[in-house]
Amino acid sequence: MTDLSYRTAGVDREVAASAKRRILELVAATAGPNVIPNPGGFGGLFRVPSGMRDPVLVSSADSVGTKLKVAVLAGRHHGVGTDIVHHCANDILVEGARPLFFLDYIGMGRLEPGTVEQVVEGIAQACRENGCALLGGETAEMPDVYASGEYDLTGFIVGVVENEMRPGRQRVGAGDRLIALASDGFHTNGYSLLRHLLFQQLGLRVADRYPGLDRTVADVLLQPHRSYVKAILPLIDDGLVNALAHITGGGIPENLDRALPDGYRAIVERSSWTPPPAFHAVMEHGAITEEEMFLTFNMGVGLVLVVGEHVAGVVMDRLRSAGERAWLLGHVERGPHGVRLV
Repeated sequence: MTDLSYRTAGVDREVAASAKRRILELVAATAGPNVIPNPGGFGGLFRVPSGMRDPVLVSSADSVGTKLKVAVLAGRHHGVGTDIVHHCANDILVEGARPLFFLDYIGMGRLEPGTVEQVVEGIAQACRENGCALLGGETAEMPDVYASGEYDLTGFIVGVVENEMRPGRQRVGAGDRLIALASDGFHTNGYSLLRHLLFQQLGLRVADRYPGLDRTVADVLLQPHRSYVKAILPLIDDGLVNALAHITGGGIPENLDRALPDGYRAIVERSSWTPPPAFHAVMEHGAITEEEMFLTFNMGVGLVLVVGEHVAGVVMDRLRSAGERAWLLGHVERGPHGVRLV
C-alpha cells in the first residue's frame, strides 16, 4: 500500500510554492507608497491616505462568472484577470471612490502554474492601470471541488472617497442629462446565454468566426471589461458628476434605476446609439426579444453618468478628450420611479 500524503490526495506543495513565488513578484510590482511591507504576514497592510478631511472607505466583491468557461476553452486567461479588476474598480467608481488595493481568490482542482500566472499577470496589469496595489490573495487547490482544467476567480477591492464629494441619487434632479460611455463588448455579463446560443444551439467553437464579424468567437467573448476610472475620477474631483451607473447584470434598466431618487425617472433615447453588431447577432440568431437583450446585456453602454444640464457639454468634451466614446443618452424628469427606453 502506498503511503498516503497530500500529493497522493491531489495537492502538490512544491508546484504550489513555485507558482506562488512568481505571483509574489507580480504582486510586488503593483506596490505604491502606502503599502506597508509585511513579508510572511497573514494579511496585507495598507496605510490610509493622509490629507483627507472625511474619508469613506468603499469596498466591493465580484466574480468573472461563466466567462471563465470561455477562457478555459480558448486557453487564454490573462483577460479574465483584467476583467475582475476592472469590474470591481467600476463598481466603487460609482460611489466616487479611488481604488486603493485589490485582493484575488483563485480556486482550482489541480494547480496549473501557467494558468495561474496568466490570470495574476492580468490582475497585476489592471491594478497598475487603475492605480491600486495588488495587496494579496489566495490560491486554493481543491481536487474534489473543481473539475480538471477549470477554476474560479473572484476579486475584492477597497477604495476611498471624500464623503462630501461622493456622487449618488441624493444629487439627482429633474433636467439632469444622461451621458453614456461605450462598453468594449459584453464585458462580464450574459455569458450563460451567450454560451448556450453559440456553443450549444449554433455548434460553434472558440476558434470559429463569430456570426457576422471577421473575428473569432474567442476574440469577441474574451474582450476585456473596460475600466472608466481614469476618465471619470477627475470629473468627480471637480464636482461635475451627480450620479453614476455601472451597466452590468440587469442592463441599463435595472442599473440606471439604482441611481434615481424616488419620484424621478430616466428617459433613455434608443435612437441616440446603435448597439454593436455582436449584440445584433445574438438577438438575431437566438430569436431573443429586445426587452430580454436590454435586461441581459449592456448593449454597448458600459457606464452612465448623470450630470447637471449646464455642465453636460463640458463633461462630454472632457470625456472625448480622454479618449472615451461618449454621447447624450437621455435625461431625468419627475415621474413614476424607473427607466423608460423610448
